[in-house]
Amino acid sequence: MYDAIAAPGARMMYLIKRRPSSSREELVAHWFANHMPSVIQALQANEPIARRYVVTLFEPDRDGAHSWDGVAQLDFDRPLPAPAKPHGETPTDSFQEYAEPYSPWATQAYVVMDGSEHLPVRPLTLNDPFPCTRSGFFKVTFLVKAKPDTDYEPFFHHWLNVHVPNVAETMAKVDGFRYLVSHSLNPTEEAYAGMAELYFHDPSGWKRYKQAIQPDGMEQWATSEGTLVLRAQTELVGIP
Repeated sequence: MYDAIAAPGARMMYLIKRRPSSSREELVAHWFANHMPSVIQALQANEPIARRYVVTLFEPDRDGAHSWDGVAQLDFDRPLPAPAKPHGETPTDSFQEYAEPYSPWATQAYVVMDGSEHLPVRPLTLNDPFPCTRSGFFKVTFLVKAKPDTDYEPFFHHWLNVHVPNVAETMAKVDGFRYLVSHSLNPTEEAYAGMAELYFHDPSGWKRYKQAIQPDGMEQWATSEGTLVLRAQTELVGIP
């Protein structure tokens, strides 16, 4: 039996999409080289201090489009207040010139399958240690959209107590190694009710997972219309 263990504090999500005039390569280059170092410096020198800062770079869909280019996840002791206006509305660095303005999304994270031993962090040795990159995995991220007028208390209860064990047991059968769930702290105000992150060693694990997973009633609250399934094989690590 797998339990969802609540992580301390709040996980702040920043979903990023590039501006229409920007290329994917430009966005990622400025994210890694010009934005992450300044964020790391600020997070380590000022309150509130983040315990973790990791960016997932999403791959394009079958048509070559990106619903989102990536997501930055930062862990704090408490949720951050909503900014007066979206970050980057007035750009302060090159990354924000290439990214659409973005706002934080406060969530409660749950660790179901840790698997961190399969995600080693290798700080750089010929440059500043962080940010660094990691790969060698196949990650699937679900951005879960709830149906209109959803009652979130039974939805989240079902998600954690019925759906999570179903997914975790299926993951174990197909050699999936890491499984995280994050629930929105203000679901009625956000685009998504939550996020699920599933890690496999390679794409074949995801293929076997899709063949093995059984329905468990999530469709009573979650809708396929608006729910996104995003793939990734690279993460940027700012604070491990």
